[in-house]
Amino acid sequence: MFGITAYGAYIPRSRLQKSAIADANAWFDASLRGLAKGERSVCNWDEDTITMAVEAGQDCLSVLDPGSVKQLYLASTTLPFLDRQNSVVVSQALNLGSRLRTMDISASQRSSTSALINLLDAEKAGEAALLIASEHRRTKCGSRQEMLWGDGAAALGVGSDGVIAEYLGSASYVTDFVDHYRGEDATLDYDWEERWVRDEGYLKSVPAAVNELLEQTGTQAADINHFVLPSDQARTPAVVAKALGINAEAVVDSHLQDCGVAGTAHALLLLASVLDQANSGELVLLAGFGQGADAILLRVTDALAQRRPGLGFNGALARRRVEQNYNRFLSFNNLVDREIGKRGELDKQSYLPAMHRHKDFLTGFVGGQCRSCGTIQIPRENYCVNPDCGALDSQDDYPMASKPGRVKTWTADRLTFDWNPPAYFGMVEFEGGGRLMMDFTEVEEGAIESGVAVTTHFRIKQFDNQRGFRKYFWKAIPAQQ
Repeated sequence: MFGITAYGAYIPRSRLQKSAIADANAWFDASLRGLAKGERSVCNWDEDTITMAVEAGQDCLSVLDPGSVKQLYLASTTLPFLDRQNSVVVSQALNLGSRLRTMDISASQRSSTSALINLLDAEKAGEAALLIASEHRRTKCGSRQEMLWGDGAAALGVGSDGVIAEYLGSASYVTDFVDHYRGEDATLDYDWEERWVRDEGYLKSVPAAVNELLEQTGTQAADINHFVLPSDQARTPAVVAKALGINAEAVVDSHLQDCGVAGTAHALLLLASVLDQANSGELVLLAGFGQGADAILLRVTDALAQRRPGLGFNGALARRRVEQNYNRFLSFNNLVDREIGKRGELDKQSYLPAMHRHKDFLTGFVGGQCRSCGTIQIPRENYCVNPDCGALDSQDDYPMASKPGRVKTWTADRLTFDWNPPAYFGMVEFEGGGRLMMDFTEVEEGAIESGVAVTTHFRIKQFDNQRGFRKYFWKAIPAQQ
């Protein structure tokens, strides 16, 4: 048996109320009021496609053995780097080692489903793989996309051990149908009229792929228990399902009101939402749309009940913080030219040789454990920090990313530049040993005190806008938020 072996999800905590978008823009376009119900997920200033991919990957790896992963694919149309393999950054933050194949998959909203088909059809079917899809799309202010899109990431394990959804087959239909596009020098998508996209796009491409798949697998459309078709058109999935003969109750909610459509990641996010509550034996039809369509048929197995992740889609959706400040959303997405003051204008050049030498610490958040006395420290140094030991070159790698910690000391500083002032930082003590001065992020006023539990998260540390580079490191978030 071969198929999906694990899954994970991540949705940013911050949820911008759509009413705030409409209130700011209805003076120009009153029709936005009709889309103002609910909320959409939005990245914090220090989140992007890579950091969300790491979060989703960690959730998936809570079930999947990291040592078994031999391939990592990252699917996205909003990769931070055009000439630096983003999937390698993710793999090192997840501490997957250096002996694996990595690949970035992009340029289409169905890049995640196409990548999944490629992994499922791979000749080395016994080789475990991790597929992550992540998306952080920018939109024009006051646009329909701003109201309906959201940020998020999802991860799938693929292999033959512990299969939770058996792979039954797939089919694809390709055509250069341009419903939207983004050129090489553009930062925002340009799209076409909604009804035309539905009638000429979804209603022709998706049935072409699905009908071929149903025929080759001998499956009846009425037997499908869950039909996943990501779309920012609320009614389109049901219209396509009716045309295919799939029961209306099988159509999976696109979560337009509480999350928004997360681009190429949305197909896997919706699959995660299905796996959160699916029963053994149920059939899942997963479709992807973009310059044609992909269709993948899966059957849920008994193993699913014992292999659900720590968070999953429902857990990620439930962790939310209401955001009413539309201006903050615009600033975080660089949609306004914000005055940042002289302290924000300092040169933040990244010294690449130093980054490479310390990549285990900076990217993997790996500390050290002394073989002589067992003392844990971060960062790892030549000498053990235990004054009763002081052994030289005695430390083994000790991953710290999953270790809980507590705030020892903290400071809120409004003089230091931060994209979301005040800047919070302080000393974190980790369970089992090790302490480190760290930045805190996503801190609500009054929610941080000495002794508060924290978890660590891979985030953007600094932007070097002069050279188009961004530096990543780990930050602490108060656990009760």
